[in-house]
Amino acid sequence: MFSVNVRDHMMIAHSFSGEVFGPAQRLHGATYVVDATFRRASLDPDGIVVDIGRAATELHAVLAELNYRNLDDEPALAGVNTTTEALARVVADRLAERVHAGALGEHARGLDGLSVTLHESHIAWASYERPL
Repeated sequence: MFSVNVRDHMMIAHSFSGEVFGPAQRLHGATYVVDATFRRASLDPDGIVVDIGRAATELHAVLAELNYRNLDDEPALAGVNTTTEALARVVADRLAERVHAGALGEHARGLDGLSVTLHESHIAWASYERPL
């Protein structure tokens, strides 16, 4: 399996529901380094997994929808505990929509999978992986 990874970051505010989260139940901020890894079993006709420039542009666009926002106020995330794991899925699903819409190029429709990792710090991160 071949893979290409692009990286960006986002800063958000949010709060959690549930006693397990202790003080994080209150509004707080988080900064994430975000990795998006695109996978395919064989290279496309151009000899690549995906155009790195397009992948980076689309990841940035997806993160711009969340960056500098209080996620508690985002209608699309209403009722969601926006944990690192849940946000990894949100980003992956939004990137997948862009792949299917052709935003990463026609050959990108042949991608097999996508993984998104949100790094909370240098010692803690969470990922979500999905087929395409």
